Amino acid sequence: MMISFAGVKKRYRTTVALDGVDMGIPQGSVTGLVGPNGAGKTTSILLMSTLLARDEGTVEVGGLDPELDAPGVRRLIGYMPDFFGVYESLTATEYLQFFAASHGIAADRRSALASDLLDLVGLADRATDDVNTLSRGMKQRLSLARSLVHDPDLLVLDEPAAGLDPRARVHLRELIAELGRMGKTVVVSSHVLTELEGICSDIVVMDEGRVVAQGPMDSIRASLASDRFIRMRLVDQDVDLALGVLEDDPRVSGLTVESGRIGFSLDEAGDDASAELLSRLVGAGVRVAEWRIEEIGLEELFLRITQDTDQ
Repeated sequence: MMISFAGVKKRYRTTVALDGVDMGIPQGSVTGLVGPNGAGKTTSILLMSTLLARDEGTVEVGGLDPELDAPGVRRLIGYMPDFFGVYESLTATEYLQFFAASHGIAADRRSALASDLLDLVGLADRATDDVNTLSRGMKQRLSLARSLVHDPDLLVLDEPAAGLDPRARVHLRELIAELGRMGKTVVVSSHVLTELEGICSDIVVMDEGRVVAQGPMDSIRASLASDRFIRMRLVDQDVDLALGVLEDDPRVSGLTVESGRIGFSLDEAGDDASAELLSRLVGAGVRVAEWRIEEIGLEELFLRITQDTDQ
């Protein structure tokens, strides 16, 4: 594991922020740390980033204890907080060169490094612009570039899309996905779960200072989904024939029909059940042009998980 928490507790006076958190974040994963405001996400990030001391339990980042070896952990980690601190007299290039110098990057490497990072985050054409002239989305991308100047193995991003417009959010999601493909371990905290759809391999779900679920996204989705929703598109003339097959199947419910498209829930989540049903439709002469299984999203996952823990 790149990050592990065991029995971690943290209290702010009378407020319990973390209440015995056990957490494991695999190396090489893109992990979404999800939950509502006040769930304990930012406290967890501050602990793993050497910026806060725990009250109880153990924390390891890359095998190191953030409290006992803060410099070692800081060499491993690139941290992007939920706010952007600017040095308004600097250009984007100078900004990155400054942080490269603070990480001990040799002077003759800083210019090329800044150029490469600006290119990675799509700001190459803004290299000579003053930082204070950049838009909110551009500043977020520059902040991400800043967290990469020392080529860390681990990136921790706290609410990276907060305040961004839809176009900037899409661009940021694409950057995070690319960093995952580059082999970085990425932890992304967000209370807006749709921001993490499609980029996370793993999730840690937090609620009221506890971890209520964690693991690979597909495994958690499969364990919670006892059914699946299927949409099919077919030739208009075959709609009645398809409905006859579907209405006779006791596993099928919630049928909807609109312009050659049928949607329904199948009360079995496995691939075998949907493949068998598709085979029966085709065998009955239904000409199926499209067969799409819609997986439950992060928001639905979170609602199901927290409903289970409340019972």
